[in-house]
Amino acid sequence: MNGPQQPQIQLLVIQPTPFCNIDCRYCYLPDRSNKAVIAEETLRNLFAQVFASGWAAGELSIVWHAGEPMVLPIEFYRRAFRLVDELKPADLAVGHSFQTNGTLIDDKWCRFFIEHHVNIGVSIDGPKRLHDRNRVTRAGRGTFDKTVAGLRRLRDHRVPFHVISVLSSESLAVPREMFEFYIAEGISDVCFNVEETEGSHVSETFAAADIEQAYYRFLSEFWRLSAAAPGKIAFIREIDDTTRQVLRPQEARFFNQLVEPFAVTSMDWRGNIATFSPELLGLRNSDYGDFIIGNINRDRLVDMAGRAVLAKMLADIRAGVALCRERCGYFSVCGGGEPVNKLFENGSFATSETTYCRMTKMRATDLVLDRLERMRQAEAEPRGLDGVARSPVPIPSPTV
Repeated sequence: MNGPQQPQIQLLVIQPTPFCNIDCRYCYLPDRSNKAVIAEETLRNLFAQVFASGWAAGELSIVWHAGEPMVLPIEFYRRAFRLVDELKPADLAVGHSFQTNGTLIDDKWCRFFIEHHVNIGVSIDGPKRLHDRNRVTRAGRGTFDKTVAGLRRLRDHRVPFHVISVLSSESLAVPREMFEFYIAEGISDVCFNVEETEGSHVSETFAAADIEQAYYRFLSEFWRLSAAAPGKIAFIREIDDTTRQVLRPQEARFFNQLVEPFAVTSMDWRGNIATFSPELLGLRNSDYGDFIIGNINRDRLVDMAGRAVLAKMLADIRAGVALCRERCGYFSVCGGGEPVNKLFENGSFATSETTYCRMTKMRATDLVLDRLERMRQAEAEPRGLDGVARSPVPIPSPTV
């Protein structure tokens, strides 16, 4: 790894088990029928080395993900959380998150989440007719009813949560139906993922004609509906994050953690370590093999920074970031894109534009800039009820 700068781990993604109790049609993970469970000694090795390295400072987020984390018992996580508390430096704030399909949430889990202030993300793709197209059991039956039951239990226990919805061509066409579903179920914090091409999964959504414009129209209408119903939708990730980047001060550097080694560090149940995009762990490629840079049970974390496979990935990722910087007018709100999408859409990290970035970065930025421009025009000569012109409220200059 070039340069003397010490890595900074911001996000630790841990796979407690590769097993998932459902079988989503768009899932790219190849090992989701494996019921193996991570060993406590593997967790101890990970946490001890992360904390001893000095690479985690100030605040660390731990996400239990990749498989369905809730197929393991609550006591597993009680032990894991105690282990973190025993090993972490006193001045390091650690937060835990679960990304779950929601089908296993019960009262006991809700009490555990409250007790440990666990951040919960639930995967649900909208109303039943849309959700059950892809999020199915191993027998091919829809999971909507169980997922909604889990959401309602969280809501009844007042456990804060957000949802992540994978958008297909069908859901992109019905923003009002999606909005009304969230309102009916008391869902206030919403994140959208677009069905992507990753691993063995080839996205039909990406291949659809007019997909970028469909995404723009969906976000625009969803935002309009939210603005017309204040207090109902508190957070739209794609809008809020983009707005924050567009309006950040010119001197504030954008940090894209997905292109920085170890900023996002992922570990599978065996103790294998990968970095950059979390989705890389568990996949294979002819240029980079399995993307694994070491195993926490055999290798020292601090030595992994010098591994040849990491150097090769980093060189290509940085070449891709350089191309983005040179060619793309949206670089200031993106910081070089997502390596996993470049690899599986373009065949190489050392590339720039992807369908994923055109949709989720460019079109989202266009939407925010369009809205800001309309606000500027509306406030150019605002008038009060008495017809007297008022001084407009200044809007910060965009960074793009």
